Amino acid sequence: MRDSLKTRYITTGITPSQANLFIAGIAGFVVATLIGLVFPSVAPPVVAILLIGACITMLIGYKYSLGPELSFTLTYMHIQFHSPCGGWLARWKNIDTISQASIAKDGWHQPIPWVGVKLKDYEEFIAAICPRVATKLLIDQRILLIMAHKGIDNPRFEIEDILFDDKHYLTQSGKVLKGLQAMLANRMHYNRELIGYDFFISEDFLDRPAADFAGLARRYLAAS
Repeated sequence: MRDSLKTRYITTGITPSQANLFIAGIAGFVVATLIGLVFPSVAPPVVAILLIGACITMLIGYKYSLGPELSFTLTYMHIQFHSPCGGWLARWKNIDTISQASIAKDGWHQPIPWVGVKLKDYEEFIAAICPRVATKLLIDQRILLIMAHKGIDNPRFEIEDILFDDKHYLTQSGKVLKGLQAMLANRMHYNRELIGYDFFISEDFLDRPAADFAGLARRYLAAS
């Protein structure tokens, strides 16, 4: 039990999107160079612009690779996400369920490479999340809501109405959330209704499969 409560740091290094950006810059540089060599008739300014664009892409990708890693901290009290944009924190006592998520398709639930988290109370989580991370969560995880919505016959709402619903949200304590906080709370509400969880952790952010990370997190949840 004591071993399961030890603080753990899980880092991911460069995300696939960051690595792809750097690789795309290298590929663009090679292509631009070949164009200049194979087709000397191509105007030098055009080749120069291509080379500059490729170099900028490589520099951006390299800069990201040197930045802080995406990481998670698991302690006996909470799970916390860290990124260059900020992070979020959820105490184990506020987590109801954490497991690999699945989405219904053709009458079957198919596992997806995401870990789903179901909370007991939204207010505490939303108060602790960094606004930039909340915005990124809304954007990056909208695909899950779209997929789940497509798997429903005759849904009672249109997907356009629920993706970024910013109507005021009333918490369990009676607090009214507005703006970005309300948008996040409403998204979590729709996520729970359609998928069973409030928000998700992408396998791309982990150093192990989603199912393994969920299993580790559940041990902390049980031990807490």
